[in-house]
Amino acid sequence: MGKPPRRSALLPLGSWPESQRVADILRSETAGGALLLLATVVAMLWSNSPWAGQYSGLRDASFGASALHLHLSVGEWAADGLLAIFFFVAGLELKREFVAGGLRDPRRAAVPISAAVAGMVVPAVLYLGINWSAGGDALRGWAIPTATDIAFALAVLAVISTHLPTALRTFLLTLAVVDDLLAITIIAIFYTSDLQVGALGLALLPLGAFWLLIRRGVRSGWLLVSLAAAVWALVHASGVHATVAGVLLAFTVPVLATRKNSELAGGTGPAERIEHMWRPVSAGFAVPVFALFSAGVNLGGAAGVANALTDPVAVGVIVGLVVGKVIGITGATWGLGKITHAPLGRDLSWIDVLGLSMLAGIGFTVSLLIGELAFGAGSTRDEHVKVAVLAGSLAAAALAAIVLRMRNRTYRRIAEQESIDSDADGIPDVYQEGDPG
Repeated sequence: MGKPPRRSALLPLGSWPESQRVADILRSETAGGALLLLATVVAMLWSNSPWAGQYSGLRDASFGASALHLHLSVGEWAADGLLAIFFFVAGLELKREFVAGGLRDPRRAAVPISAAVAGMVVPAVLYLGINWSAGGDALRGWAIPTATDIAFALAVLAVISTHLPTALRTFLLTLAVVDDLLAITIIAIFYTSDLQVGALGLALLPLGAFWLLIRRGVRSGWLLVSLAAAVWALVHASGVHATVAGVLLAFTVPVLATRKNSELAGGTGPAERIEHMWRPVSAGFAVPVFALFSAGVNLGGAAGVANALTDPVAVGVIVGLVVGKVIGITGATWGLGKITHAPLGRDLSWIDVLGLSMLAGIGFTVSLLIGELAFGAGSTRDEHVKVAVLAGSLAAAALAAIVLRMRNRTYRRIAEQESIDSDADGIPDVYQEGDPG
């Protein structure tokens, strides 16, 4: 009997163009992940050095127009402004996935969406269970361990020198994209205070103009950036976290090329062209700078670390990232496999899903952002959250490294099979063996 068709696999190989697109995105994110790691190390060393006062002084220095509610500290500009670029790129990728990518097929979308949702719900439930009797504002941090940092995860993969098969890389990227959408939804709904409906309504004007110009194929950078900045400023003034503006702008960008824009865009859709332009800015500048001003926490020696890690909030974050992600992602994927009786995927094993779910426990960037929103930047609990996010992410990375390295020989064999091109037509044979699913 032959192998079942890949279209029925839980983690399908996908098409050759899709595989190339995923590889390009992950290469960019891997480079960004290296800068993210570097920025995190610099922040930790700087904030625990004799020059810690200069670090906090720079982070807390304020500038901007007070009349526009934009007199912000450097740290706030990084969190509210630069992360809007991060969520803009994530929004573009999400829309592309739903319109022309793997999420357009409900059968293929079911697995990563279910895994992402379970990978957020289970950590939140574990956090709430641990902090239910803690009292005070502890419960506000329930969303901290729900996020997955794709750049940090890819940097870990690069460090341990393992190359995931195409199906696993696609699953990881799609999982992270859905995770980002759920994270920004949580931020918009649960971490919005003092909503100003008027400012939010006014944001629709530049947003509509941005949508119209993009649809007409206008490529004037200064005009589009000016409109985007206006949307961002009005959303910020409305009380909704400003990063939501990034997703709203991304959703106005068409994915497919039209007769009006195909010639200007070289035959590619506006979303792909704009994403290609802004992803390096997000991965190479916006996220590392945010990490530089958010990851710095004065540990106060062993006693300070011990005090932070005994806070129920910190315990909930670590358990959520290290345990909750594994239970949620692996459990949801396994459950769908049982329901559908679908095979896992070509040459894949459940230990691969386990390793990937551990890797998803790296919840750095968005976790730090939610921690600041939940407890206030610079507060004692926010400092404890930073320690917990770092500890939990490092623990998740270490566990994932052990599991995935165990499978590295298998991954190399799969990579060799996926690169064979017997007829030299530029498309590996594995993508031409029936329906690639």
